[in-house]
Amino acid sequence: MKHIIILGDGMADHHVARLGNKTLLQYARPEYMNRLAKAGRTGRLITVPEGFPPGSEVANTAILGYDLNKVYEGRGPLEAASIGYEMADDDFAIRCNIITLENGKIITHNGGNLETEDARVLIDYLNENLAKLINEREGCERVKFITGIQYRHLLVIKGGNKHIVCAPPHDHPNEEWRPLLVKAEIPEAQETADLINELILKSQELLAKHPYNLAKAAKGERQANSIWPWSGGYRPSMQTLMQQYPQVKTGAVISAVDLIQGIGKYAGLRIIKVPGATGLADTNYEGKAQAAIEALQKDDFVFVHVEATDEAGHDGDLDLKLKAIDYLDQRLIKPIFEATEQMQESVCIAILPDHPTPVEQRIHVNEPVPFLIYYKGIEPDEVEYYDEESCVSGGYGLLRLQEFMQAFMNN
Repeated sequence: MKHIIILGDGMADHHVARLGNKTLLQYARPEYMNRLAKAGRTGRLITVPEGFPPGSEVANTAILGYDLNKVYEGRGPLEAASIGYEMADDDFAIRCNIITLENGKIITHNGGNLETEDARVLIDYLNENLAKLINEREGCERVKFITGIQYRHLLVIKGGNKHIVCAPPHDHPNEEWRPLLVKAEIPEAQETADLINELILKSQELLAKHPYNLAKAAKGERQANSIWPWSGGYRPSMQTLMQQYPQVKTGAVISAVDLIQGIGKYAGLRIIKVPGATGLADTNYEGKAQAAIEALQKDDFVFVHVEATDEAGHDGDLDLKLKAIDYLDQRLIKPIFEATEQMQESVCIAILPDHPTPVEQRIHVNEPVPFLIYYKGIEPDEVEYYDEESCVSGGYGLLRLQEFMQAFMNN
């Protein structure tokens, strides 16, 4: 039997008064998610271990069956793997957003929906004018910025100390940024914290003068006017999925997000990049579906990740998140389901989010998420709809962390 996980990042939500006190999944009534829930078995999953932040790097790694206490090193090293940067033993890699600040507050975590082409120009500018300044002062290549995708980039610090406290910018919309600057957990990390804060402050001075932001300011549009590093660590040590699950001989990951590609790379999955996959609601759903169908012809395991629902949640855009749920259902899940039903070898399908990103809070929250598992011949439970409430009564009950992957792979 082959296995495919279809993950709608941040898809789960809370009850919304504007929707008659229904959750978005209850209101949207996604046709194919509900069809598979009725024909399959459902449950809820705790995706975030105690003491960890409810971020996608944590939740997706746990969903794939890894013990975060053994492998977690933050987003930075995972995104380094995706970008193709080979970390040295003394590298400290940290995720580096380009964000929007206004009136002393974090307005967006995404630099006003910064495009990769524009971001590359800004990252080159920061390397030439900020990293160079620090490196000349230090007498070595101490820091460098590496271009990622859209607003998601990488900062590498030679000899950096990971024992620092950072504030994920998507968790602090409309909050004052100065109290959120990096803090040291231990005295040995103070130098790293001070260096990162210096980079943040100097980046604001430099980015304010860049032609890109001057043009944005002239139009009254949001500027990409500060870096914001967070979630860093050293090179992780992870077994591949093939080493953990004998059912998996080969596998693939399909995502527009560096983080997910990085997790996939360490998990031993080949990365499939789909043209037009953006990480937003305008992503190429049909292209992702076709790539997944083709991957299932040769691979035992496929992980399809869609970021659009999470981005809409962070933006607080109710209509867009509802639309993203519908697109996920009709343009991705439907063609994958219809194709797998025609395949000679049975395919086990799982659908779930990694965490909720409620539109009225605009942040990740640490709560169980609903999931469904379906394959031909599975004994269904009595749940008829895929949503946060219905799956409470699911046949799998409440699973924790690695228990999901164990249950999924045992089919």
